[in-house]
Amino acid sequence: MSEASFLGDLLQTIAERGRRLLARGGGPDDGRNGALAALCERLIASRGEASSLALSQEILERWAALSEADRRAFMTMLLESFGPDRAKLDAAVEAYRGAPTPKAAQRLHEASEPRRQELIRRLNSAPDGMAALVRMREALIALKADDPGLAVVDDDFAHLFGSWFNRGFLVLKPIDWATPANVLEKIIRYEAVHEIRDWEELRRRLEPPDRRCFAFFHPRLVDEPLIFVEVALTTDMPATVAEVLAPDRAPIAAEQASAAVFYSISNCQEGLRGVSFGNFLIKQVVEDLRRDLPELATFVTLSPVPGFAAWLAREREAPDSEALSAEDRAALAVLDDRGWMDDAEAVETVRPALTRACAWYLVNARTSRGAPVDPVARFHLGNGARLERVNFLADRSPRAMRQAHGMMVNYLYELDDIETNHEAFFDRGEVAASSSVRRLARRARAADAKPAELPAK
Repeated sequence: MSEASFLGDLLQTIAERGRRLLARGGGPDDGRNGALAALCERLIASRGEASSLALSQEILERWAALSEADRRAFMTMLLESFGPDRAKLDAAVEAYRGAPTPKAAQRLHEASEPRRQELIRRLNSAPDGMAALVRMREALIALKADDPGLAVVDDDFAHLFGSWFNRGFLVLKPIDWATPANVLEKIIRYEAVHEIRDWEELRRRLEPPDRRCFAFFHPRLVDEPLIFVEVALTTDMPATVAEVLAPDRAPIAAEQASAAVFYSISNCQEGLRGVSFGNFLIKQVVEDLRRDLPELATFVTLSPVPGFAAWLAREREAPDSEALSAEDRAALAVLDDRGWMDDAEAVETVRPALTRACAWYLVNARTSRGAPVDPVARFHLGNGARLERVNFLADRSPRAMRQAHGMMVNYLYELDDIETNHEAFFDRGEVAASSSVRRLARRARAADAKPAELPAK
């Protein structure tokens, strides 16, 4: 039996004993139809371990059965009734003003913490509590889209999750064709970049000697991957996804490979949105691959450009666009024909303009906060990668054509330059890019003008 299973069984046993104690003592079972708020208040006030576990499990089970309207009411209750204790906070503020000592500052910090954070901590102690809380936050993210006030509650979940899911708790595991089927089924379901249509396609991504897949797991979420990366071992840097995923390609021995290509990175848990795993994942996978295959010299991605098509549509509509010349505008009219990629003449007409526009977008386009507009670019450039190459019609799938007109990008992880690139990106907003990409970006109209600003994402 695994340690995680043993711990889960132990917690379940304690919770069941707690339920019996509560039932004998007139606990929550006296008010099954009562408000969840009362149960939450009891949980915060509880001092017994068995009763706390029982209350936590009771609350989470009731939450799972709530309708969407009742879930919204529950989150509103957390917002309005489980904030900081106002009396304690006022007293702590006055004490700090009178004597701003380190001890007074600590008491002020403790008094300012919303009570719902302690509630969430206690709910986490229930058997499968962490999994339930991740699902709870997933529902909260959907609810706050229509009720921005709930963002305050979401901030508390995100704050606690940032601690509970830090790198020290994560376990990196290889995923291969011998991995249990329940985990493989989730890899198929969670794949977010290149759809896995069936088990045979999954086998082609996992079984050959030149393929690897790695995932982060958390000990409290058994058999639930948090994020995974698919890796192709190759002899060069691919320019199209077809080179990587072609069903009839000829595999090579892992020892023959000189490059590791990260061609798909998928976050699995919507409830953990905003908790960063990807940078740790890539660094750990690079370390593992270099240990097992010391001949690998190149670590590169083949990445989507999900924001490009929407940005380009706006630029084509803007009469004063800094990114597009008059000639480029005329050439890009080809994009209005949905079948342009199957017309050889149209392809050659649009290739130069589309490639230049994509390079300009990646190098120059910024949000109002000064960050690259493209989310994938922000991720890899923030990790210290270099924008190495822009690839025309690299992915002809419907989603890629819709999001990026088929464009893809290679981000190169030059191990000696990662830290320098990372610091330049965050300190000065500099985009590390190859000379060829920079030349493409400069050829667009007014390349020396200030980057175009877009609303922050």
